[in-house]
Order: sequence, then C-alpha cells, then structure tokens
Amino acid sequence: MKRWTTAVAAVVVAASVLVVAQPAAADEIRDRQYWLSEYGITGAWQATRGAGVTIAVIDTGIDGSHQDLRGAVVGGTDVSGIGSPNGQTPVGDDSRHGTLVASVLAGRGHGDGAGVIGVAPAASLLAVSVGFGVGTRTSDEQIADAVRWSVDNGADVINMSLTRNTLDWPQSWDDAFLYAMENDVVVVAAAGNRGSGTAVVGAPATMPGVLTVAGVDRSAQASDDASSQGITISVSAPSEALVGAGTGDTYFEWAGTSGAAPLVAGLVALVRSAHPELDANNVINRVIRTATPVAGAVPSPLYGYGLIDARAAVFDEVALVEANPMGDLREWIRLNRRAEAAPEPSEPLPSPSASAEPAPAPPPAAPSNPLGGALPTVESLRDVGIPLLVVGGFGSLLVLALVLAGRQLRRLRRES
Repeated sequence: MKRWTTAVAAVVVAASVLVVAQPAAADEIRDRQYWLSEYGITGAWQATRGAGVTIAVIDTGIDGSHQDLRGAVVGGTDVSGIGSPNGQTPVGDDSRHGTLVASVLAGRGHGDGAGVIGVAPAASLLAVSVGFGVGTRTSDEQIADAVRWSVDNGADVINMSLTRNTLDWPQSWDDAFLYAMENDVVVVAAAGNRGSGTAVVGAPATMPGVLTVAGVDRSAQASDDASSQGITISVSAPSEALVGAGTGDTYFEWAGTSGAAPLVAGLVALVRSAHPELDANNVINRVIRTATPVAGAVPSPLYGYGLIDARAAVFDEVALVEANPMGDLREWIRLNRRAEAAPEPSEPLPSPSASAEPAPAPPPAAPSNPLGGALPTVESLRDVGIPLLVVGGFGSLLVLALVLAGRQLRRLRRES
C-alpha cells in the first residue's frame, strides 16, 4: 500500500491522510464499517436515520452519481470558480476527498447490504465545492462564502473536513461562522492530523462554538498519525481503518479526522431528526454529554469529552442548556478583535474663507531682570551658583578643621 497525503493549499488543507489501496469490492464494505455497531449508530437507527435534516459538505465536491450516493445530494454550488454550479464536479488534486466524506456521512449503500452506508443515510446533502489552493479566489474567501451559502440554502449541519493549519483565522470567518451559529446551524470541524503535519488543532476547529472532532484508532486510543490534539476538541470518533466511496463507483480504505468529522456530523443529524425541538446549542450539548469519557481529565486535549455514543445521544435524558458549551464566538470577537487604530489628527486646515495661512504668533519675550543683572537669574543659580555654593561650603569646613588642628597642636606642646 502507498501512503498519500492530501494536497496542501496556501492557507487551507484537507484534513486527512489517505491510505490508497486497490478499490475494495462493494460487498466487502459493509462488514468493514465497524463503527456502526461499536459506537451506537445502529442502536440510534431504532429511532431515526436522519430524515428531514440537511447537511452541507464543504469540501472538494461530491460525486453524486456514485451508486451509494444516488438521491443523497439535493443541492449544491461551487465557490472555487473552477467547478460545476451544482458542486458535483470534484475539484483540486484530491478530487475523491469530498465523495469519501459524503459517503461516511450519508451514504445509502446499494443492493442487498452492499456498499457504504452513512451514519445518517436518510439525511440530505448539499455539495459545496472548494478549491484548496486553486480557484479564482483565496481559500479563506471561498470558505467564508461556502458557509454563508450553506446557511442560506437550508443547512442544519455543516461538515468541514479541513483545516487552516493555524490557530487563528481571518476576520471574514468571524462573520460567516457567526452567521451560521446565529441561524441555528451546527458546525462540525476536523481536528487535523499529525501525519499530515498538523501538530495541534487548527481553525476552524479552534473557533468557539464549533463541534471539533479528534480521531481514535481501532482500539479507541488517540490516533498517533490520524488526529491532532488541542483544548478545543469536543469529542472523538474513529479515524483509522475507515472505508469510503470514491469517485466513479470506487471504494477506498482511508484514515484521518476527515473521516471522523462526518461520523459526528451524521450523529448530529440523527439527534436533530430525533429531537427537532432542540436548538443547535442543545444538540451540541447532547453529543458531548453522552460521550464516553476516557481516563483522565474531561475534557482532555486528546479526546475532548470522550468517545461518541450515538445511541445515548439520541435516547438519553440530557439537561437543557442556554449557551453553546463549546464557547461563544460573538463574545470572543468582542474581546479579541480590536478596532483599527484611529488615524493621527492632522494639522488643522485654514478656514475656507482664508486666503492664506495665518502667520505664527511671535514667541513670548524672556522675562526681564529689573535689577539689571545684580541678582542671579534662576538659570544662573542652577548652572553656576549652586555648584559654587557647594564648593564654598566644603572649603569653609576644611579651613575650620585646619584651625582647630593647629590650636590642639600648640596646646600639646605647652603641656609637654
């Protein structure tokens, strides 16, 4: 097998490490989706499969003609300027990436239990194609527009299997992500992967209010290569030994938080479908509060609140909250974005009626000395008089000491 890393854009990269194998046979795929049973997904299907929920996949585009995705993509757009208007023409070097993500999220499978079935197989998808490092505009601009378009076109959930590889983000993202959150949309983002060079979590996974997903291996331990760590991690999901649908009815084994994120976005869809009365804040809260904690502090920089439990997230009783447990983006903006410094005041311009600038006033005359110099001025006292007084004082003391010493000497001679 050959290891292949996604193309790195100037500011945004797709957050996955792909292990490209020979395409697997469709009838083998379902048996390899271990997360469906081990993370409570099949249990959650007793209540819902995500019907009525729309998920935007902001990625390289989705091949909606794949046999496992037919009927899943209900709309889309291209913000790169080089894709197709419906977002279903994959763009960039990693053209399979968006289709892999979409299949794990909402694949339908085909035939009698063949192919990839997603976490929320009854949910609807919006395909938003982005060019990572390519296109007519910067990746930052594309992402901001993609988020806004998703909100305006009915997304309940946004999946972002990408990272900027920096802790910070452009101010254009402030407005776009705040727009999503204030319109009750849950934003799910991948933490990124150490194997791809992402040592710590990068934006958008660092943004307050975002549901950030770390990855674990087959034994539910934090993945060495296919995950990053950071204090903004919300929950963890499988990121190794994944299988997904590629372009052209192919299948691949892959790894990375690019795969972990859509598992959680699918879980969010299940919760939103089962609990339509809940706002985004309470949907996020339900996902993190029902996660299975991993030994150590909770939340932790490796696992967040723990491993997702889809059945518990759908069925358990969870107390309601008023605020997003992952933070308040608006408050962060208020505290951290500073207004641009006001320009220095310029010299006042002459009145419009004035024909010329007024002449400057003459400097004030130096104060006169009425005694004609008989008394020292303040300046002369400071520069000359004070030093002379000091020297004179020491001189007087020296003379007095010599006189006293002479008298004492004469007295001693007389006595002798």
